[in-house]
Amino acid sequence: MRLAESDIVWRSHWLRQALPDDPDLAPPLEEATQADICIVGGGYMGLWTAIRLKERNASLDVVIVERDICGGGPSGRNSGMVLSAWTKFSALAALRNAEDALKIIKASQDAISGIETFCRAEGIDGWFDRVGWIWGATCQAQAGAWDDALNKLAAHDYVPARRVSRDEIAAMAGTASHLAGAFDASSATVHPGFLVRGLRRAALKRGVRIYEKSPMTRFSRSGRLRVDTAKGSVCCGKIVLAMNAWSGAIPELAPAIFNISSDDAMSKPMPETLEKVGYRRAPLMIDSRVFVGGWSATRDGRLSVGVSGGIIGLGGIVDKRFHGPSPRVGEMRRVLRDGFPALANFDLETSWNGPIDRTVSGLPLFGTLPGNRDIAYGYGFSGNGTTMAYLGGQILSQILTGGESDLTDSALVRPVTRGFPPEPFRFVGAHFVRGAVRRRDDLEHAGRKPDGLTRWLAGLAPSGVTPSKANRRAAKG
Repeated sequence: MRLAESDIVWRSHWLRQALPDDPDLAPPLEEATQADICIVGGGYMGLWTAIRLKERNASLDVVIVERDICGGGPSGRNSGMVLSAWTKFSALAALRNAEDALKIIKASQDAISGIETFCRAEGIDGWFDRVGWIWGATCQAQAGAWDDALNKLAAHDYVPARRVSRDEIAAMAGTASHLAGAFDASSATVHPGFLVRGLRRAALKRGVRIYEKSPMTRFSRSGRLRVDTAKGSVCCGKIVLAMNAWSGAIPELAPAIFNISSDDAMSKPMPETLEKVGYRRAPLMIDSRVFVGGWSATRDGRLSVGVSGGIIGLGGIVDKRFHGPSPRVGEMRRVLRDGFPALANFDLETSWNGPIDRTVSGLPLFGTLPGNRDIAYGYGFSGNGTTMAYLGGQILSQILTGGESDLTDSALVRPVTRGFPPEPFRFVGAHFVRGAVRRRDDLEHAGRKPDGLTRWLAGLAPSGVTPSKANRRAAKG
């Protein structure tokens, strides 16, 4: 089967580039079948888990059921950032202790190299490019956002990044609009479309059975486990819920997350402009808003721009508002006017949005359902989901096959706890908090001090890449 052109043109730029040369579409599940393990979700998390399971035991019969196409969710729509987890040291440490946090951070940094090595071994040209990352401040109120993590990590003799001045940033990235920042040389960029399609091919090569256009309608929680789709079913020994934002539809998983969109845009090819301003091949850049803005240059001379903190989901529903052109291109241009004004008027090629499953701490969680240890989950990605999904594949494959490691014994493996109020209070409150965050950012960039109510509401925002009061509060329990 082949994906129809009409099912390609509406997708993210990344998938629109990747799919024409790789339009293979697995058949939908329209029969009753059996498997050792059924994975629900064919994004980074589900694919990495399937690959690791087959590497641990090639005889395992592993099935993936995917509601759309593999990579059709956030895995094929993200900004292509490959970051370690050092920015979340305080939240990680408070979940257990500093040693455990450092162990996770080092594993996430190893994951960057792991992705590069895997792609090279599999012949996946995912445009992996270790250009580094500048976490910067575009106004005085953002200055030093990185200090808490760097100072605490330095006390443990771990230095993941170095502080850089405005002049150093200008020399590296061509903009003098960042007052200061931190530079992490280990970070990289990838092409999400080429990467996720490459992972799909790697899973198929290992004998994983994939059914696309097969949304799960229900799954059993006891007895012989079964995953049902509209026209078929999989009877299996174990289930993996790798559903990302769609996890909000699972009652056992919903309390830990709320869904909010991340929005991205891609410029038309502009290699000469990028070369002229000093950003043809330079570090990816992120500001220090809670709902961050970021940008990077692509291999083919385009500018990729993204902002978080968009559309808010109600009750875990991922509706049509999360699929289509982004309504926030103007906001992306404002982010660039603050951080790289020479690029703010880029010629737009396309834009898109997609859902993110945000936890209050900004940390993912993995484990098994309380009522059945044969049903595993992995979700809650925001900010550095590419590396965390890679680690998640290791964690879940080990949990499901009885293996143990430092990661399965880490704070990433934990029960689901309520992170947000129940609906409809979550939906209403999230709008107030989002509005306050945006007001605070606007006022701070204008050199004005936000009022007390705005500061209080904005402080309730959960963390993405950068820390927030909610992040630190959640970390303290």
